[in-house]
Amino acid sequence: MVEETLPSQERLAAEPSRREEPLLDEVRLFVKAGDGGNGASSMRREAFVPRGGPDGGDGGRGGSVFLRADRGVSTFQKFRFKRHFKAERGGHGLGKKMHGKKGRDLVVDVPLGTVVRTGAGLVADLTRDGEEVMVARGGRGGLGNSHFATATNQAPRYAQKGEPAEEAELRLELKTLADVGLVGEPNAGKSSLLAALSAARPKIGAYPFTTIQPNLGVVAVGDFSFVVADIPGLIEGAHRGVGLGHDFLRHVERTRLLIHVVDAAGVDGRDPLDDYRQIDDELRLYQPELAGRPQVLALNKADLPAAQANLERLRAAIALPEDEIFAISAATRAGVDALIQHVAARLATMPAPDRAPREEELVWPVPEVDERLFSVEPEGEGWRVRGKRIERLISMTNFAQSEALMRIQRVLAASGISDALIKAGVQEGDRVYIEKAELIWSDQE
Repeated sequence: MVEETLPSQERLAAEPSRREEPLLDEVRLFVKAGDGGNGASSMRREAFVPRGGPDGGDGGRGGSVFLRADRGVSTFQKFRFKRHFKAERGGHGLGKKMHGKKGRDLVVDVPLGTVVRTGAGLVADLTRDGEEVMVARGGRGGLGNSHFATATNQAPRYAQKGEPAEEAELRLELKTLADVGLVGEPNAGKSSLLAALSAARPKIGAYPFTTIQPNLGVVAVGDFSFVVADIPGLIEGAHRGVGLGHDFLRHVERTRLLIHVVDAAGVDGRDPLDDYRQIDDELRLYQPELAGRPQVLALNKADLPAAQANLERLRAAIALPEDEIFAISAATRAGVDALIQHVAARLATMPAPDRAPREEELVWPVPEVDERLFSVEPEGEGWRVRGKRIERLISMTNFAQSEALMRIQRVLAASGISDALIKAGVQEGDRVYIEKAELIWSDQE
């Protein structure tokens, strides 16, 4: 019987059971908060109460959408097939001034180290367990007709609709939060070392890119513990995005110390010294600061004769202090304990990491502006009115109610928008656009 021998890359593709899910550390989510509930238009009708008057209750506010950093979540895998999230809308108001219930907020848990962006810029950098950011605000509930009673209009039939909620398209990027990052060429033994260092059980195999997403493990040394991330293997040109270069390298940015794992035996026919220099070059070219990150060298597979033959040459050629170079075997755990003790001691003397966003300013929450401000500008053969307060009012107006247009006319006059339109040159019959409404201008009262 003749058995065909496949190259490692082809064998990996031919054995799907050995493959992991593709790297997913950047996703787009679509979120929508809950619309506000409609206000009620009702009149109090009760025996022996001849002047009951309006008693419509308000609608409830819609639920908002939050992102929350959760230490128990480590990947974006749950977003692979679900990327649309919607909060509950507010309940409608009822008679007897009964208010609608508030819509439930929706909280979406994401890993620590999640960077959140919209088209406007950076919204949040979630680095602490339990940290939250609101990404879509629920709409206000509409007012019931009991709010609109006046001395001259004691029985209003007008009530507001609920305010439409905010919605947003988010871009989430995961930058793994770990104290120590394991870097090195594919098959250098990073996953095996992570398994030897901690209780993590990553998939291990002699295939290029067996690890295609970061694996995390917690290492305990007495009362001190730290998090180690197995960063997927890098290749030449990774800093330019070759392969999955940028996807891999972003996970190195937040580590405090790097363990550079080198296959000292060169079992793939590679020169260990070339491997070491290539990874260092990729780190420096991607982000110069990474080249100066504290680094410990782990010369792996030291139990093999080929590695023993290379150790002295590597120690002499690599410009690291002697006490930062460790000959280890992840397979037999030889030298691993000494490596752990050294790394723990180094981390204990390092200051707490600064994980604030770099070179970007947060755009959330949006700075407060005067809601009364508005602008009038030509649009097509009509006029466009823009302004936060007037646009919200229009969106909450139920034009099916007979009193709605009269109220809009009063608001336009009281707010100065009517005068601004006249000054801009509005004519009888011109169209005036506010939010999604199209109104026809009339000079008649």
